[in-house]
Amino acid sequence: MPAPEAHPRLPAAPIACHECDLLQSEPPLAPGETARCARCGALLARNPPDSLDRSLALSCTAAILYVIANVYPLVGLEMQGQRVDVTLLGALRILWHDGMGPVAALVGVTTLLFPLLELAMILVVLVPLRTGRVSPRLAPFFRLVRSVRPWGMVEVFLLGMLVSLVKLSHLATVILGTAFWAMAALIVVLTLAGRAFDSRLVWQTPCAGTRP
Repeated sequence: MPAPEAHPRLPAAPIACHECDLLQSEPPLAPGETARCARCGALLARNPPDSLDRSLALSCTAAILYVIANVYPLVGLEMQGQRVDVTLLGALRILWHDGMGPVAALVGVTTLLFPLLELAMILVVLVPLRTGRVSPRLAPFFRLVRSVRPWGMVEVFLLGMLVSLVKLSHLATVILGTAFWAMAALIVVLTLAGRAFDSRLVWQTPCAGTRP
């Protein structure tokens, strides 16, 4: 059966360039095309091909990777014939019991809570758009999604962990676990999902309201 069509867009309203503030009309864009400012050449809009399908598929993949990253061991340390596997939740528990509660809370919020909220809210936005059941509350909710995104710092956590593992490698054999690779893939997939999604699908639907 053919896939259901996305909700029809409203006629594009005049937009202002983010760089020079020139007010201009956005031309119709074919899949894969971009629009640039007539004055300064800054990027105004782009039309990724198969935006909804690709974004939804990548977001579902990211949700699976998120579960794997929190269930399987993050890293293993082997020393004198003994091996210890550490999960992300286990590391947070150790930090908490060692009297580093604020650090544990900060890591938990930025690597567990906010990425989970971002994934859940992205799916809440994409599914109604894909099924054509757009609510008037979708645009304000999408603004909330964009405000939550900067607080997800999985890549910062992964970079800090790599620095720590390099130092630990002089004392023990470091074995990167399944969760480590899942977390690295999660960063890539979330980035691709953001690039694949055309935000104009939210602002230019009849029930979503106007642009911010």
